[in-house]
Amino acid sequence: MTYEFTIVRTFAASPEEVFALWTEPAHFSRWFGTDAVTVPLDTLSLDVRVGGTWSATMLLPDGETTIDWVGEYLEVDRPNRLVLTITDQPQFDARGTVTVTFEAIDDTTVMTMTQSGEGIEQAQTEQTVIGYNAFFDVMEQLL
Repeated sequence: MTYEFTIVRTFAASPEEVFALWTEPAHFSRWFGTDAVTVPLDTLSLDVRVGGTWSATMLLPDGETTIDWVGEYLEVDRPNRLVLTITDQPQFDARGTVTVTFEAIDDTTVMTMTQSGEGIEQAQTEQTVIGYNAFFDVMEQLL
């Protein structure tokens, strides 16, 4: 089953500032985890270049359960566009593709994120969108 969803958010910040949230470990670890889930900085690796990889470990609220995320950067056009793969099942080759664009409009940045791939059911896609929106709420607080 293929899936695709798009989320558009506007931030009162420059494209460089919003792009940095995706590419700098100290920022990424804060929004990717939200308030309920932590991503310890020492579990995070962001090699932000075409062909570079990224990985992060989420520690869930029970303090014991973890989710390991991995991916690869396919395109890096700072601060306009970022394309990367993503999966929480590193043992498998199937990965979603995340494309993020950053467009300056007046004193804001419109961030458009699209994720597509295979193997996620509709209910899981809906939960993923809810999760990303929570992530992006934290981004807004950081900016």
